Amino acid sequence: MTDQLPKEHIDVLLAAAVAAPSMHNTQPWRFEIDGHVIDVYLDGSRTLPAEDPTGRAMRIAAGAATFNLRCAAETLGYGTWFGLAPYPSEEPDLLARIVIEPTAARNDELCDLAAQIPYRHTDRNPSDATAVAEGTRVSLMQAAYPEGAQLTWLADDDVRTVLDLVLDTDLREIGDWHRRAERAHWVGGERTDDGIPSSALGPRSATYPAAVRDMATRPTDRVRAEQSFEQHPDLAVLSTDFDEPSDQVAAGAALQRVLLTATRAGVSASFLNQPLEFDDLRAKVQRLTGRPGHAHMIIRFGHHRPGSATARRPLADFLKEQS
Repeated sequence: MTDQLPKEHIDVLLAAAVAAPSMHNTQPWRFEIDGHVIDVYLDGSRTLPAEDPTGRAMRIAAGAATFNLRCAAETLGYGTWFGLAPYPSEEPDLLARIVIEPTAARNDELCDLAAQIPYRHTDRNPSDATAVAEGTRVSLMQAAYPEGAQLTWLADDDVRTVLDLVLDTDLREIGDWHRRAERAHWVGGERTDDGIPSSALGPRSATYPAAVRDMATRPTDRVRAEQSFEQHPDLAVLSTDFDEPSDQVAAGAALQRVLLTATRAGVSASFLNQPLEFDDLRAKVQRLTGRPGHAHMIIRFGHHRPGSATARRPLADFLKEQS
């Protein structure tokens, strides 16, 4: 094993990692590379203190980035072993430590999922009325298990409950100017390297509450064209048994494995996470799954349509200088 990973390999690994989703596309990661060890840190300058005060969404994003990196490593002939949030008290911003080493035992599943990374994107457009096939539902549930999470599909009555919780969330936010200001900082307008541009918001729903989160923060975005969304959306909840920082990072890895598996199956996804931003509503969402644990994501699945991911910053911006 050489002392340092080749630069061209580092570029492939980081490009895959930063293609992961993050709340409002804040891209809250920093990477430190020492030989064959890559540390994933939280970038404290890109957090969301109003909407994500505990940092849970940022840790989920770090888990998703870590999973992408693991997939890319397999395509380069490396295996990985890793620790998630290994020192929560001493180094709370260190969210994953990944050791990369050559291997002859290629993981074909991770290589296959790596090929899906450029095609995964959040789809805020309406889906057709065709339900996600049962076989696909099972494969997405199975994708969550290896990363230590569970994906639970919601029945129609539970979907209506989630939409009621979305309404509850919106009512709570009416007077919260901190949340509105924070969202406006990251969403809308022309964006070249982070945040969510107006072009990625999708149409407004003709009904309310809807199975898609309207991220609009600007007057012009609030009057964009309307479309009818599906009346019976396919919603699933991603949860873990525990809720320590390492569990939240693991939830992010499970999320990305599910999303890449969905992309491969021709299924797109968007998120309806508003209720999870309030502890009491988050607990209600978890109860809908019929199992103990902690809900991390509410995912709306539909049939895939072509699209492109939101922009990412230059790779050099993500490298953490060693002290």
